[in-house]
Amino acid sequence: MIGWVAAAALIVIGSIFVVCLVNLFRAALSLALVLLGVAISFILLDAHFLAFAQILIYIGAILTLLIFGVMLTSKAKNDITPIASSRFRLPSLIISILLFAWLAAFVEFIPFEKIAQSPISVDELGSALITNLVLPFEVIGLIFVVAIVGAVASSGSSKAQGKA
Repeated sequence: MIGWVAAAALIVIGSIFVVCLVNLFRAALSLALVLLGVAISFILLDAHFLAFAQILIYIGAILTLLIFGVMLTSKAKNDITPIASSRFRLPSLIISILLFAWLAAFVEFIPFEKIAQSPISVDELGSALITNLVLPFEVIGLIFVVAIVGAVASSGSSKAQGKA
């Protein structure tokens, strides 16, 4: 029970920091806390492979690319203007509470017994990743390469325009 509370607290506090921090670098680091909390939840569910994949792929690869993208773009530091959000706080709080209540009521009608499937072994998962799911992983890798090249190009072009 303590583990679940700690994981939930890590996810909630990290999520609040991700949304509220103005500095994108610190928000990305807070996202690492959220992803770590999800990995802890996977460990508590005895889904060790998913926890390992969460840490390796999301924290290790995607978050690293996100941090590089934030560091390479000059807009992340200079051109951010905070939104005057004081007039939106109460309506957004009301909408958030109503959305949460609607989702909580909706969950009651989901037949969880029908959703549960037999567990898949690591061997079956590995063979599926090598055979059936190769194309999605290659496409995602290509998208990441294009994103990092775009971040480098936009960072370099803005510096070149400033010198000219």
